[in-house]
Amino acid sequence: MHFVNAKGILTANNGQNGMNVYRGCSHGCIYCDSRSLCYHFDHPFEDIEVKQNAPELLERALRGKRKRCMIGTGSMSDPYMHCEQQLRLTRRCLEVIRKYGFGATLLTKSDRVLEDLDLLDDINRRAKAVVQMTLTTWDEGLSRILEPGVCTTRRRVEVLETMRQRGIPTMVWLTPILPWINDTEENVLPILEACAAAEVKGIVCFGMGLTLREGNREYYYAALDRHFPGLKERYVRRYGNAYELPSPRSAELMRLFREFCREHGMLYRPEDCFAWLAELPERETQMSLFEE
Repeated sequence: MHFVNAKGILTANNGQNGMNVYRGCSHGCIYCDSRSLCYHFDHPFEDIEVKQNAPELLERALRGKRKRCMIGTGSMSDPYMHCEQQLRLTRRCLEVIRKYGFGATLLTKSDRVLEDLDLLDDINRRAKAVVQMTLTTWDEGLSRILEPGVCTTRRRVEVLETMRQRGIPTMVWLTPILPWINDTEENVLPILEACAAAEVKGIVCFGMGLTLREGNREYYYAALDRHFPGLKERYVRRYGNAYELPSPRSAELMRLFREFCREHGMLYRPEDCFAWLAELPERETQMSLFEE
């Protein structure tokens, strides 16, 4: 990893303010879109860029905001990569969010988020805290191939259950679903059932498939050659260089997904999920919470 002093930290996205404390990732997920050349990385993806002044930038930004809002992190790089255990920059940013009464939402695949339960409890009590967890693969052996640098799906489900017990709301990202790898009812249904048991607020799913762009396509195909010999050629024959690669089972899996979410009262349309994530009680409500 290497350290930089960033010029800014917050960007507007989906009705909330987003930030990325780190740039790059050490998780090694074979399908990662963040590897795409369009994001203009000027360093190797695994050489994590650390925005060492992120907490100071965030404090300056929040101190000047008149209207409280949700602050999100994890859209490009996981806030709980291995280096967070040493650097604690995500934790320091959460401390700033708590200090100024803002809400927080974290998207991660790591159980390291449990180390910040105390802060998430406080933020959720005073404003709103949401833990978002990506789940793609129920089979533990397959999960270790597709997402080798993070805890398995079962452990992530345990994190969701811990959040439920603490009263911290959760959201799950069911994406990507890889054609001819994990695009089966036997994979998707147990994940949905685990989400229902953990009482997640909603599930973000843009369709059953994945996207490939220059940069992550080459990385993904190299992984297919290592772990699933012959499958790359099948992809090339069916999809060519397409950006969107829908699963051949997309229609039936999306029908299963929508019907299950409706039956269990979970949000499932992306626009509804993002609208809920951006919602934050008005300042008057927050103040009454502070006074209790």
